[in-house]
Amino acid sequence: MEYNFREIEQKWQSTWVKSKAYQVKNNTDKPKYYVLDMFPYPSGAGLHVGHPLGYIASDIVSRFKRLKGFNVLHPMGYDAFGLPAEQYAIEHGVHPAKSTAQNIDNFRKQLDNIGFCYDWEREVRTCDASYYKWTQWIFLQLFNSFYNRQLQKAAPVTDLIQSFEANGNADHICPGDNSIRFTAAEWKAYSEKEQQDILMQYRLAFCGYGEVNWCEALGTVLANDEVVNGVSERGGHPVVKKKLRQWYLRITEYADRLLSGLDTIEFSEAMKEMQTNWIGKSSGAEISFELSAKSHEQPTGSQPAAQSSKLIVYTTRPDTIFGVDFMVVAPEHELIEKITTPEQKEAVDAYITYVKSRSDRERQAEKKITGCFTGAYAINPFDGREIPVWISEYVLAGYGTGAIMAVPCGDERDFRFAQHFNIPITNIIGDAYDGTDANPTKDAILSNSGFLDGMKMRDAIELVINKLEEMGIGKRKVNYKMRDAAFSRQRYWGEPFPILWRNGIAYPLDESQLPLELPNVESYSPGPEGEGPLSNIPEWTHQFGDKGVLETNTMPGYAGSSWYFLRYMDPHNDNTFCNRKVSDYWNQVDLYIGGTEHAVGHLLYSRMWTKALYDLGHIGFDEPFRKLLNQGMIQGSSRFVYRKKGTQTFISVGLVNKEEVDQLHVDVNIVDGVELDIEAFKKWRNGEYANAEFILEEGKYICGVEVEKMSKSKFNTVNPDTLVEKFGADTFRMYEMFLGPVDQSKPWDTKGIEGVHRFLKKMWRLFFDENKGQVWTNDAPTAEELKVLHRTIKKIEDDTERFSFNTAVSSFMICVNELSDLKCHKKEILESLLILLTPYAPHIAEELWQQLGNSGSILDASYPVFNAAHVTETSKEYPISINGKMRTNITIALDATEDQVKELVLANELVQKWMEGKPLKKLIFVKGKMINIVI
Repeated sequence: MEYNFREIEQKWQSTWVKSKAYQVKNNTDKPKYYVLDMFPYPSGAGLHVGHPLGYIASDIVSRFKRLKGFNVLHPMGYDAFGLPAEQYAIEHGVHPAKSTAQNIDNFRKQLDNIGFCYDWEREVRTCDASYYKWTQWIFLQLFNSFYNRQLQKAAPVTDLIQSFEANGNADHICPGDNSIRFTAAEWKAYSEKEQQDILMQYRLAFCGYGEVNWCEALGTVLANDEVVNGVSERGGHPVVKKKLRQWYLRITEYADRLLSGLDTIEFSEAMKEMQTNWIGKSSGAEISFELSAKSHEQPTGSQPAAQSSKLIVYTTRPDTIFGVDFMVVAPEHELIEKITTPEQKEAVDAYITYVKSRSDRERQAEKKITGCFTGAYAINPFDGREIPVWISEYVLAGYGTGAIMAVPCGDERDFRFAQHFNIPITNIIGDAYDGTDANPTKDAILSNSGFLDGMKMRDAIELVINKLEEMGIGKRKVNYKMRDAAFSRQRYWGEPFPILWRNGIAYPLDESQLPLELPNVESYSPGPEGEGPLSNIPEWTHQFGDKGVLETNTMPGYAGSSWYFLRYMDPHNDNTFCNRKVSDYWNQVDLYIGGTEHAVGHLLYSRMWTKALYDLGHIGFDEPFRKLLNQGMIQGSSRFVYRKKGTQTFISVGLVNKEEVDQLHVDVNIVDGVELDIEAFKKWRNGEYANAEFILEEGKYICGVEVEKMSKSKFNTVNPDTLVEKFGADTFRMYEMFLGPVDQSKPWDTKGIEGVHRFLKKMWRLFFDENKGQVWTNDAPTAEELKVLHRTIKKIEDDTERFSFNTAVSSFMICVNELSDLKCHKKEILESLLILLTPYAPHIAEELWQQLGNSGSILDASYPVFNAAHVTETSKEYPISINGKMRTNITIALDATEDQVKELVLANELVQKWMEGKPLKKLIFVKGKMINIVI
C-alpha cells in the first residue's frame, strides 16, 4: 500500500467538512484558547507561498491546543473593503462587490486545499452589510462619547452635557481647542449649532478640517505610507496636500493608556518600541516668541512683518533657549502667510508648492537639506536677540506646534541646516557664568546661561520652565508625536457613515436604521469639491428627506479590521455586535499571528477600539491581544535574463557585461534552478520573446539570481496550489515550517520540499510496505523504542509551545530515522507519534490513525504524556584506555561499584587482547568519565 497523498487529503478534507470537525462551541467546560490570524485582503492575485506561513503556524498551535484539551477558537474571514477593489472596478468595469466575492472564492479554495482547521461557520467579510452594521454601530458609540480625563475613560456625551449645564466646561478642558472656555449660563445661551460645534471638539469620533494627501486620479485621500516620491504607490498618480473635511478618531486621548498597556501584553520588545516611538510621548514646554522683521532690512515705506504676531514652539529642552540661532516652522504653518516679507514671498511660495507633493514619511526620511527664509525674525525673550525664521519640510505641522527653536550647538540636524544656509552659529551655552556668585538668584541664572552647564539637565529644564511660566511666555507641556487618526476616505468601497448633516450639524442615525447600506453605482468619480463618489447619488444622500443629507465620505480600511476579532466570537448575532457572556468567555485573543507591516496602525487602532468598548461596558477586557507573534517574510528568489541593449539577444549570466545589457525579471516557474527553459520563455508573455536569440554557456542559458520581496511584479511568486498538487498539503505545511524560524525572513527554495516529502514517505513505511502491505504489529515496545518516543514527545511539545516549528520538524525526521534503524513497527509507539504529528501533517496522521484500527478522529485524541523514566539513563558507555591509549568502549551501569567495574573491564575480550597477558598494575576509574588500565 503506497502513500497516495492526493487521495488521502481530499478524503479527509471532505470528511472533516461533513462531520463539522472544526465547529467550535461558545459554552463548554474546557479551558478556552483563542488563536487569530491577521485576516487577508482578498486580492485578485490569490495566495503565493509567502502568505500561508503565519496561517500554518496558527493552525499548528490550534490543533496542538485542541489535543491538549482546550476549546480552541480559530476563525478566518476577509478584510474586504478598500481602495484596491475600487481601482480594479474602475480599470476593469467590474463592481467591487462582484470582484471581491470572486477573489474570496479563490482564497477559500486555496486555504481549504492546505487543510486548515478554520471554523468556517464563523467567517466574516467586512463588506457584508450584516457585518458593517456593527462597524457603524461602534462608530456611533465613539461619536456619542468623549474621554473623561478625570476618570481616565470614555463616557457618554450626555454626561458631558450635564456637566456643562452645571459648571460650564471648568471640569473638562477641551481636547480639540483648549482655548474654549464658557460658564453654565453661557452654555445654556448658546444656539444648537454653537453647542454642537463645541461638542464636536470633545467627541471620540469627530469631524474637522485637515490637510490630507489628495490623489485626484484615484479620487481619494491616501495615507502617508501610500505615497512615494510625491505619487501614489498604487498607479503612480500625482499626490498633493489639500484641506478637506475629515472624520477623525481622538486616539490621542488614549495615548497614556496605550503606552501603559504595553506592560500587560506579550509583544516583542521591537514591537513595543515601534508603538512607543509612534506614540512619541515627551515632556517639555511651549514657549511664545514675539515676531518682528528687522526694520533696517525693510525697504522705505514698508511695514515690519508680523509686528505683533507670536510664534509658539514646543521643545523638550527649554534650557537650550540661550543657544537658539534660528527658528524653523512647518511649511503648512498658519503664520507663514502673515510673517513672510514681500522680498521672500516668491521663494516661499515656490518652496511650499514643492513640499505639497511630499508625504510626511518622505519628509522625515529626507537626508537632503531644504528650506526657505521667511524674512521674519523672532525675539529671544531672555537676551533680546533677533532670530531668523525659516521654513523647512523636516518640521511637521502635526507634531507639537509645528514650529521649533533650532540650536545648532546642541543638535546635529540643526547644525547641518545652519551650515547649509550659512546661518551664523552663536554658541553662548556655557560661555557666560564665571562661578563667583555662590548663591545666584533665579534671574541671575537665567540671564547668565553658562550656569546651567553646571546643573543636572532635569534641574536646568525645571528652572527655565518655572521662569517661563513666571514671565507668562511659556508653560509646561506633555506632547505626543501620534496624531488623531484620520477616519474617512473620499471613495465608494467602504462603510458609509451613519451621519446626517443638517444646517452644518452632524446628527447620528438611530441604531434601528442600521445598517446604512452602500448603493449600487455606475461611476466612481469624486464629487465636485473632492467629496466621495456617493455625493453624486442624490437619491441616496437625500433618502431621509428633510432630516438631512447623508455623509458622503466612507470609512477607511482599518474600520472593519479594528474589531473583527470580537465578531468572530458571536458572528450571527443580529441583536448586538457580540453577546457579553460570549465575549467574557473567549476574552482576549491568546495568540495573534501576523506580519510586522501592521505593527503600528492596525494594532494601535484595535487597542484603542477595545479600550473604548471596555470603558463603555460592552466588553470586559481592555487589551485585545494577549500575545503577538510576528511571522517573518518568505522572500522570493528572483531570476533574471540579460538582453543586449537594443536587441532581442539574451546573454547567459556568466558572459554578461552589465553595462551592455538590460536586466529583466523572468518568471521563476519557467526556470529549473538557474537554467532557463528557452522554449517556455519564447512562449511567455503571449510570445513577446518568440524571436529571441540566446548566447549560452556550455549549451545552457543560466539566469541571474537575487533574493527580493515575493511579488507578482517581480515574477518570483510560487503558487501553493502547484506544490500541493505535486507533493501534498502535509508536505507543503511541514516544508514551510522547516524553512527556518517562523519569526525570521527567509528565501523560498522549492527544491528543498522534496526532502520533506521523502520523510513522510519514510514514515509511511513504518506502517506499510509497498510490497508486503501492513507491517505494524501489536508487539510490546522495547526500552530503546520507548526512549526514542518519549524523547520526541518532550522535544515536540517544547518546540511547539515556544513556536520553534522548524526544529520540531527536524525532530520528527530524527525520530523516524531512529525508529527505522530500530525496525520499530509497534502500534503503541506509532500511535503516539501520529498524535504528535497531527498539528503539522493532519491528513496523513488521520489516515494512519484509522488504519491502525482506532475509532474516532485523531483530532480529538489525547496528547501523549512525557514519561521521564523512559529517557533516564541507567548506564554509560566508558572509553577504555590501556597505558593511555584508547582501545575500546564498554557500557557499564551507572550504579556499579568500583570492584564491579574492575571485574567487568578485565573480563572483556578486547581488553585481555591488548593487555597481552601482562599483570595489572593499576586501574584508574573516574566515574562518569573514563577508565584507564596501567600494565
